Amino acid sequence: MLLGCGLLICSLVNAQTSDSLIVNQLRSKGVSFSHNNSVTLLMDGQQKFADLFKAIDQAHSSIHMEYFNFRNDSINHELIKHLEPKVKEGVEVRLLFDGFGNSSNNRPMRKKDLKAIRAKGIEIYEFNPVEFPWFDDIFNRDHRKIVVIDGKIAYTGGMNVADYYIKGKKAIGTWNDMHCRIEGDEVNTLQRIFIRMWKKVTNKDIRGPKYFYGEFPAKYFKGLKADNTPTRYKKMVGIINREPHTSNDIIRTFYVNAINDAKKSIKLINPYFTLSRKLKKALKKAVKRGVKVEIMLSTKSDIPLTPDCGFFNAHNLMQAGCSVWMYTPGFHHTKIIMVDDKFCTVGSANLNSRSLRWDYEENAVIIDPYTTQQLTDLFEKDKKDSFLLTEESWRKWRTPTQRHIGWWANLLSPFL
Repeated sequence: MLLGCGLLICSLVNAQTSDSLIVNQLRSKGVSFSHNNSVTLLMDGQQKFADLFKAIDQAHSSIHMEYFNFRNDSINHELIKHLEPKVKEGVEVRLLFDGFGNSSNNRPMRKKDLKAIRAKGIEIYEFNPVEFPWFDDIFNRDHRKIVVIDGKIAYTGGMNVADYYIKGKKAIGTWNDMHCRIEGDEVNTLQRIFIRMWKKVTNKDIRGPKYFYGEFPAKYFKGLKADNTPTRYKKMVGIINREPHTSNDIIRTFYVNAINDAKKSIKLINPYFTLSRKLKKALKKAVKRGVKVEIMLSTKSDIPLTPDCGFFNAHNLMQAGCSVWMYTPGFHHTKIIMVDDKFCTVGSANLNSRSLRWDYEENAVIIDPYTTQQLTDLFEKDKKDSFLLTEESWRKWRTPTQRHIGWWANLLSPFL
């Protein structure tokens, strides 16, 4: 009798679809989902900043921005040009940036730049400035990318404020990344994340209903890219938010479970593919149970060593039966996964130890076949600019020395 009950439970679990499984698993970890969301995908830097600047120009009451860095370049200067007149109109403008993110980019904002921004009435604060002895400041960084305008619309994804998302980089080529704009109750979740971080950094409280999404969408935003899918304002979305010491494993849990839940297909793009043992094991197990696993990585990167570890993992997973596509025109900084054509994620988290074990991160989990298909279309399009990794192409592409460096980099993956 007990054996029969056990078999029945197993069959019921196996009968569940991957989207229902992931929702139940995340709910058990405290993640809430709402059903009234619209998600507009902004597929490149041009789309993201054009849409964002139009939304800023139409703000009525508040603009909140939290980024890993505001690079001191032409896009940052353009952003300030859009923010300055809003302050004069009485709009509250609050900006947060990460100290390490600012210090580690090649065009940091300096004290005089911050002073000039504050002189325009814009509140801007630095999270955890990098100070001697420096080593302690490498960990627990704020890597999130959140914008909330009037509590009505929100932006999140993989892009910071930098002009290379549009112009690319000379040494790398194009810099591919994406963002999304959300309207619906999950705007409130992103607003609460920002408000908590604002309190942590400034010790100032932000309160009141004007900061939160109401029952109806904000009709006064005009000219923004539309979500033209049939599920507009009906999408199920949840925000997975990683904060050190409180929700350490939520994004790791999502990725491992999403892979383990897959019944048919997994498509994954991620720039820093250092992977934990659990993630590698989950991907290999997915292939063994018949799931088609496709991974896209870039042949170029903006940092040393970490990509070598990623290439090592790519080769290992290719040998295990994953289809690995190597993107060649530039750097694919996109961080997405699509499972069974049913759900996907867009957010800030990489698949490295920094994102999954140390930093503040957040991703939107979107339970919607139409948005998932839009990301699948992106994946399929970029295959045309990629080569399929095989044993032959691996040996042509990576020299023996490079392969050896990858092996050593793999040993350092917990710190990359």
